[in-house]
Amino acid sequence: MRLRVEFTTEPFDLDEAPAHAVVAREVIQTADLDAVDVGPFGNTAEGGADEVLTAVDSLLRKALDSGATRVSLQVNVIGEDTP
Repeated sequence: MRLRVEFTTEPFDLDEAPAHAVVAREVIQTADLDAVDVGPFGNTAEGGADEVLTAVDSLLRKALDSGATRVSLQVNVIGEDTP
């Protein structure tokens, strides 16, 4: 199964990216995912179910440990993995 995750972390800071946002982006960018898109107001990534769920677990733990007070995320099934 292929999944897409979309997420944001809060609180926002328009002047400088907060530590929790930087950590969350690093988790996604270094995970074994494809179609990664990071931006100031939202981030998305796609990949196999195991890879996305592992990245989401790490993202939540590290962002909260780095000061996030809210993490909003959505996970969608976008298709089946092809061998």
